[in-house]
Amino acid sequence: MHCCPGECELKQGGRSVRRIYSIQRELLTTSKEAALNAVQTFNNPMATFKSETFITQMVIAWRCMLHAYFRKLAIDYRKEEPAGGRRRFKRTSTGAYWRLSLRECLQHDSCPLDKPTKANLFFLLGLRDEIEHHVCIGLDERLSARYLACCLNFQAAITDLFGKKHSLEKLAAVTLQFSSVLLEPSSDLTPAPLPAAVTKYIEEFDEALPDEDFNSPRFAFRLIFTQKLVNHKGQADKVIEFVAPDSVIGEAINKQYYVLKPVEKPKWRASEVVAMMKDEGHARFSMYQHTRLWKAKDAKSPKFNYGVELGGQWFWYENWVQAAREECEAHPELYGPPTEMGLTA
Repeated sequence: MHCCPGECELKQGGRSVRRIYSIQRELLTTSKEAALNAVQTFNNPMATFKSETFITQMVIAWRCMLHAYFRKLAIDYRKEEPAGGRRRFKRTSTGAYWRLSLRECLQHDSCPLDKPTKANLFFLLGLRDEIEHHVCIGLDERLSARYLACCLNFQAAITDLFGKKHSLEKLAAVTLQFSSVLLEPSSDLTPAPLPAAVTKYIEEFDEALPDEDFNSPRFAFRLIFTQKLVNHKGQADKVIEFVAPDSVIGEAINKQYYVLKPVEKPKWRASEVVAMMKDEGHARFSMYQHTRLWKAKDAKSPKFNYGVELGGQWFWYENWVQAAREECEAHPELYGPPTEMGLTA
């Protein structure tokens, strides 16, 4: 006998007993367990494939949660395939229905997530597909702001969509560590260089992302740490305390940060360097031309000090902007306005 969805048949005392269970509840249980496994593995000091495992588990967690949401709204999340005008669903080799992937869930008209949250997940999906072919030792440190945003987004989404009873907030405590989050990091902790293909993926994704989404805490959750020197006796000693940016303490920290910021070197993203060159009349200087130029000059080598990587994104200094300008001025036939014959670089 074939059971209906959400039902199963048991044998008790020689008779059949039908038990109804909630597929939505099972999906949420799987979703939360996958999310907890992702965080536990990433925080495990003995784990070596942290990013790979984290992304794989969080993809499962988000997919199951969105399937549960679609089921809650009675939205069919089976995957369809062309059938000459008739509605037909794709099946596995064993006859089971294919369900929408996470990417397809994010693209669904009824997906409840906002743009920065989707951008964070689209980034992780693309990164997962890319790192399948590479060993990426330095990902854990470089992209931790995006992983943290993914966790916080998951917590916000599951409580907003299904209620606070599904919160994971109390289940994942602050992790203890041997490296200081406050003091100047050791040079030994400098992240290892990433494979060129992975670096290219990160750069191209970030360049295509609107600044509003790139700077959203739902895409990457970035923090400034400062040591707390005094505390009142009898108060709990928390490793990390969050304060609102518009609070007295938050405003004081931000004020100090912005006072210090001008002494740092001005930095530009690649898209801003390209825009500057175009504004100066070098109309055919494109992102493609810029990428070819910095690769030809090995401009990301530390010995040249042309830029810096921050949070997985490369920023260029003024000396690189000048180098790009000199290249454009030296070759107007390549980077100048198109000729009357319509030639392009």
